[in-house]
Amino acid sequence: MKKLFIRYRFFIGTFILVGIITVFNMQLGLKSFSIAGYSFKEMALVIPPVFVLLGLLDIWVPRETMMKYMGEGSGIIGIVLAIIIGSAAAGPLYGAFPVATVFMKKGVKFSNILIFIGAWSTTKIPMLLFEMSALGSKFALTRLIIDIPGIIIIAYILSAFFSKDEIKNIYNNSENL
Repeated sequence: MKKLFIRYRFFIGTFILVGIITVFNMQLGLKSFSIAGYSFKEMALVIPPVFVLLGLLDIWVPRETMMKYMGEGSGIIGIVLAIIIGSAAAGPLYGAFPVATVFMKKGVKFSNILIFIGAWSTTKIPMLLFEMSALGSKFALTRLIIDIPGIIIIAYILSAFFSKDEIKNIYNNSENL
């Protein structure tokens, strides 16, 4: 019971805090609970399909294939695949992290995982199409042309900040999930 409380202490504390706010300001408290309920419903609709796709990825794509195309020696091919997979993804950013965990289990290079997460968050194809229609092609394509090298540079800078032992520890932690 104590472990459960420690694990969910932030959630429990937030729930209690919103309960206290509700006592003093009913409208604000109810609005907070309504927003939380909507977010939970949205997440409940997104997460199951992500996990189904992850299961299929885990079964259908052998570790050796992932290592060949996105692992340590993958070079530009790994970068391009990370950008394409991240850009083609649908759903909110929290859906990228379970995929990144499967990538770690499959031996994908750390910088390619960071590129994938960066692409998922900034270069999605539906977002590009929306920007082209709402803000114009010039803006959308300029942003994309700036974002792609930026994502790659940031991924390699972040990778450089981690020691090999820290990266190994991150990969080992992903194996335990």
